[in-house]
Amino acid sequence: MDEELKCPVCGSLFKEPILLPCSHNVCLMCARNITVQTPDGETPAQSRASGSSDYDYLDMDKMSLYSETDSGYGSFTPCQLKSPNGVRVFPPVLPQRHCSLTCPLCHRSVSLDERGLRGFPRNRLLESIVARCQQNRASSSSSSSSGAPKCQLCDRNPVDATVMCEQCDVYYCGACQQRCHPSRGPLAKHRLVPPPRQAAAGGAAMAPGGGQQPPVAARKPATCVDHEAENFSMYCCSCRAPVCTKCLEEGKHGKHDVRPLAVMWKQHKCQLSQALNGVSDKAKDAKEFLVQLKNMLQQIQENGVEFEACFVAQCDSLIEALTRQKAKLLTKVTKEKEYKLKVVRDQITHCTMKLRQTTGMMEYCLEVLKENDPSGYLQISDALIKRVTSSQDQWVKGALEPKVSSDFDLVLNTDSLLQTILQLDFCHGKVEPGPSVPAAPLLQLEKCCTRNNSATLAWRVTVPTSNPIDGYILELDDGNGGQYREVYVGRETVCTVDGLHFNSSYNARVKAYNTIGVGPYSKTVVLKTSDVAWFTFDPSSAHRDIVLSNENLTVSCNSYDDRVVLGTAAFSKGVHYWEVRIDRYDNHPDPAFGVARINTMKDMMLGKDDKAWAMYVDNNRSWFMHNSHTNRAEGGINKGSTVGILLDLVKRTLTFYINQKQHGPTAFDSLDGVFVPAVSLNRNVQFRLRMWCRPIP
Repeated sequence: MDEELKCPVCGSLFKEPILLPCSHNVCLMCARNITVQTPDGETPAQSRASGSSDYDYLDMDKMSLYSETDSGYGSFTPCQLKSPNGVRVFPPVLPQRHCSLTCPLCHRSVSLDERGLRGFPRNRLLESIVARCQQNRASSSSSSSSGAPKCQLCDRNPVDATVMCEQCDVYYCGACQQRCHPSRGPLAKHRLVPPPRQAAAGGAAMAPGGGQQPPVAARKPATCVDHEAENFSMYCCSCRAPVCTKCLEEGKHGKHDVRPLAVMWKQHKCQLSQALNGVSDKAKDAKEFLVQLKNMLQQIQENGVEFEACFVAQCDSLIEALTRQKAKLLTKVTKEKEYKLKVVRDQITHCTMKLRQTTGMMEYCLEVLKENDPSGYLQISDALIKRVTSSQDQWVKGALEPKVSSDFDLVLNTDSLLQTILQLDFCHGKVEPGPSVPAAPLLQLEKCCTRNNSATLAWRVTVPTSNPIDGYILELDDGNGGQYREVYVGRETVCTVDGLHFNSSYNARVKAYNTIGVGPYSKTVVLKTSDVAWFTFDPSSAHRDIVLSNENLTVSCNSYDDRVVLGTAAFSKGVHYWEVRIDRYDNHPDPAFGVARINTMKDMMLGKDDKAWAMYVDNNRSWFMHNSHTNRAEGGINKGSTVGILLDLVKRTLTFYINQKQHGPTAFDSLDGVFVPAVSLNRNVQFRLRMWCRPIP
C-alpha cells in the first residue's frame, strides 16, 4: 500500500494532498512546484488522450476553476525537469491569471483560476490514511525500541539512525549513509529526512504541555471551497463533487442531479465494495497463477535434470556405438595388415630360398666350366643345362612382383556422418519426426537389485516417442569384464536373471528395437552378486524318486537305489562351505555328498561318473569318488551327524568335514569350471540342508 500513499512528484508520503480533476493526487507543495504560466491569450489544448480516457471529461469540465464553459484541460509541458521519483517537475512561478498544472501521472493539464491551487479540493481521506499509517509505524517502532530507530544496514550492534530516505524507506546511520547511500549520482535526488524520535520504552508521546499527545488530530468536517463556513451536505451527480447549501441557493447546480451526501456516500461505498469483490477474485486468480508459475519452476527444474540425463545418455550411446564400430574397423584394419605382412613374409622366404638355390647352382656351373675334362663335362652337361633352363623359367615376370600392395585399399567415408553430426540439433515445438529407431532406455537403479546369484533389472523409456517399440534386448557380460551376451529379448521392462556366479560383478545394458532397427544401448550398470549363497535343493533337476519337503530343504528317496539331487546354487570362483544334517539313518546306507556338473547322472551314486566329485560314507568308513573310489578313511555317520563340504575354487580343492572336523585328506584338487552342490541317497536315509553357503576367509 505504500506506493498508494506516496506523492508521484517527491516520492514521499503525501503532505496536504490535493485532488486533481483527473482523480490523481499530489502534495500541495509539489503542486506549487509544477504549476506553469501559459502565454498570454493562450489556453491549454485539449488532452491528447481524451478519447481513450476512463473519465467523463465533459462532466469534469464543469469543475473548471477558470470558467464553467472552459474545458480546463491541455497538454502544455514546457519543461522536462524530473523529480527524484522520475516524473517531470516544473519550476515554481508566480501566480498569474493564465496558469496551468499538468498531472505527473497522466500528463493532463488543467487551468487555474484566480483562486489558484485553493480551487482544488483537499483529499482529506487520503491525508487521514497517511496520518494513521505514520502513527502505526511510530507505535511499532516505539514497541520494538526504547529510543530512536536503529540503522537497518549495520551488520552488528546497530546504532541510532540519523537520516531516513523517503524514497528507499530505509533508516541509515551516518557511516552507512555515506557508504551505502551517498548524496551523489542517481541517489542525489533522494530526499533524506531526520528519523522520527521515540519516547521512552512503554511510554506515550508527550505534548509540550506535559499531557499525552493524541495519536491523530481530530478530523474537522469538510467545508465548501467557495463557502468555507459551510459544511458539505449534498452531492452533485453531474459535477461529481460535494456541495453545500449555499451553492444550491446560488443556483450553480440548479439543473443538476443533486442528492443527499449520506445517501451517495453509502451508494458509492457499495459500488466500491462490489468493485473490490471483482478485484479480489482477480487477485485470488493471480495468487493461484503465481502458485502455478512457482510449481512450473520446480517442474522445469526436474524436467531439465531429466532431459539433461537423457541427452547425456543419447550422446553417450552415440559415443559408445562409435567406439564399438571403431573397434570393429580397427580389427578389420589389423587383419588386413596381418594378412599383407604374412603374404610378404612368405614371399620373402620363398624368394630367398629360390635365390639361394639359383646362386648355388650358378656357382656350381662356373666351377664345372673351369674343368678341362671333356668326357666328364659331357657326362653331366645335358642335365646341368636342363637345370639352368628350368631355373630360368622359375624367374618369370610374375615371380618378381609383390603379391600384395603396400597401400591399404580400405576407404572410410566419414563425410556424410560428420556432416550429420555437425547438423545434430534439437527439434523445437511439437515436430513429428519421421520413423526412426527407439531411443536408449534408462535403467532404473532404484529398482535394480541382486539376491544370491540372481539379478533383477528394470528399465523405462527415457523420452516419449511416436515410434513404437517392439521389444527390448538385455545383455550381461560374463562377470569378469568379458564379452556381452543376450539374456532376455521381449516386451517386458523387468527381467530377473538366475544362475549367475556368486561374489561377482556383472555389467548390464539394454536397448530397444522396432521394425526400423535396433536403438542405442543404455548406460551400463554394475550388479554385484551376493557373497553368501542361500540355496535349496532343486526339484527341477532331481530324479523322479527324490522327495523334497520343508521348502526344498529336506530330501528323502522312495527307491532302494541311489538317486541324485542338485542344489540351486552354482559356483565358479571364491571359497564356499555348506552343511547337511542327517535326520534319519537306517540299515547303514552310504549316502554321497559333494559337487557335480549340472549334467551329471541322476540314477546312480554321486561320483560314479566323471561329472561329479563326492564322498560316500556309511556308519564306519568313507571313500572319495570321482569315476572310481579312492582314499578310504575310518569314521562314519549316524543320525544327528553333520557333513560339511568346503569348495575352495581359489586353491581349486574340495574338502569334507564330519561333525565340524576334517574327514580324511583333501579329497580333490585341480578343480576348474562351474559346480553345483549335489547329494545322492536311497530310502534308508533322510537329511536336511542348511540353506546358507558361507564363504571361508
